Amino acid sequence: MVLLAIDTSGKSGSLALGRVSGGNREVAVLEVVPLAGGTFSAQLVPQIASLLDKHGFTKADIAGFAVASGPGSFTGLRVGLAAVKALAEILKKPIAVISLLEAVARTVTAEGPVLSVLDAGRSQLYVGDYDLKPVARMKSERLLSREEFAAEPKDHVVVTSDPQIAEHARAAGFRFELIACPRADVIARLGWDRILCGETVSPAELEANYIRRSDAEIFSLPKL
Repeated sequence: MVLLAIDTSGKSGSLALGRVSGGNREVAVLEVVPLAGGTFSAQLVPQIASLLDKHGFTKADIAGFAVASGPGSFTGLRVGLAAVKALAEILKKPIAVISLLEAVARTVTAEGPVLSVLDAGRSQLYVGDYDLKPVARMKSERLLSREEFAAEPKDHVVVTSDPQIAEHARAAGFRFELIACPRADVIARLGWDRILCGETVSPAELEANYIRRSDAEIFSLPKL
């Protein structure tokens, strides 16, 4: 059996196919396929079919899905989540939802409290407050200004894949770890663990973790 993991949250994305078995928490990642940003809707389904065929599998061999739910690109997330919804509904397979901020947090070697940080644009940051000891636990995920972020407790280690955010964290007095941006293989490993624990959602329950409202929602709000 295999697990299919999808991340379309950023300017670029990726797919991962991993071999799994119900009695084993390990995921043997068979391949990670990059997806070029801006063409997710055209690439995603053909790439999934090609990836399965390349490794000798069919859709019937899929044991479940792991998907990055955000935060990130509104359009990109919708494409990835829509594909997972459709496939999981047809195949009647479980879905594990992974926050990109959790994926960043759990990539590090540090233990204890960490702040996983991603660029949100408009001089704002997506900030996940996670405690990694004794087990990973999310305290909050928020949208903060750079000034608000700089005022966060300095007992946290800042984890980011963005060199500019790392420099901002250093200047604000944080300890930090600069990591490679998590790919779909990280989503796969976190997702399979969640599936084995029964922490899954149905296609109807699958939603994006935008954190920030879209421009359409903001501009549609009544003016006071």
